[in-house]
Amino acid sequence: MNAITNNYKKEILDRICYTDLVYERINKKLKIELSKVEIEDMIFAIINETDKSKFQKTGKNIYITNDERNVRLTINSYTNRIITVDDLNRKTTNR
Repeated sequence: MNAITNNYKKEILDRICYTDLVYERINKKLKIELSKVEIEDMIFAIINETDKSKFQKTGKNIYITNDERNVRLTINSYTNRIITVDDLNRKTTNR
């Protein structure tokens, strides 16, 4: 895995995009019921507050791990499209 630079963080913040299905997926995986705007605001805040050392690129995806919120975002590095959000607390309890 390679660390991502600050410039890439800015690019993600400037260009992040969503599909209609991802909103539903995020609500389901995090067990929440947020509107599209609320989800976009939450994702932007997570990316913005996460230190660049927590951005890891593997293949075509970038994984952004925010320990304070216990979530990991998966973003396509070519399109800057959010793919999913994983609840790290739930993953830990399933081990």
